[in-house]
Amino acid sequence: MHLADARWAECEDVPVLLVPVGATEQHGPHLPLGTDTTVAATVAARSGLPTAPALPYGASGEHEGFPGTVSIGTETLAAVIVELGRSACRFARRLVIVNGHGGNVGALRVAVPMLRAEGRDVAWFPCGVPGADAHAGRHETSVMLALTPDAVREDLAEPGNTAPLRELMPAIAAGSVRDVSPNGVLGDPAGASGVEGAETVSVMVAGLVTAVERWTVDEATGRLT
Repeated sequence: MHLADARWAECEDVPVLLVPVGATEQHGPHLPLGTDTTVAATVAARSGLPTAPALPYGASGEHEGFPGTVSIGTETLAAVIVELGRSACRFARRLVIVNGHGGNVGALRVAVPMLRAEGRDVAWFPCGVPGADAHAGRHETSVMLALTPDAVREDLAEPGNTAPLRELMPAIAAGSVRDVSPNGVLGDPAGASGVEGAETVSVMVAGLVTAVERWTVDEATGRLT
């Protein structure tokens, strides 16, 4: 069931509802601004669980040096998630925020524990796999080649800063992604393929389904583990 297509009588006592949360931000010269939202929405939809429309804005301040990026910031995003949770939990027994953007984690770690403290069974799940590059590199390019190949400009793909993210974070935190990567890429999209991307999406979907079935929540962060 997709919530936007349902009638109200079909939404009484929903066992679990997924809410994808993404971002509208630069993803290098070759990927669309809605990459994170596309990934989160797809992972949620392919789980087969009831899914709400995706929230396409997140906390993307580190990317605001690039035109097209629209960020609502951590504080506002946290407030939005709290209000979404309070409202959705009126008819859904459990709620999962399916997160497609790493910059949203700060808001999730505030909002979800708050909702849980209020007695609502809410958690969040990250769309990611171990070993992936940080931003608009081979990992995300492969995923988008699998999901929306016509939206990927492979002719414009080029490497960015390939240093480990932990080395770049101080400069990014003090300034922006543009300070460490003029083209906005953190990684190298070379070698990306739709086959690899499809396998990655399958892993994320399976991880989400397993996490929901197990329902073990880290109470400090609100994350499904």
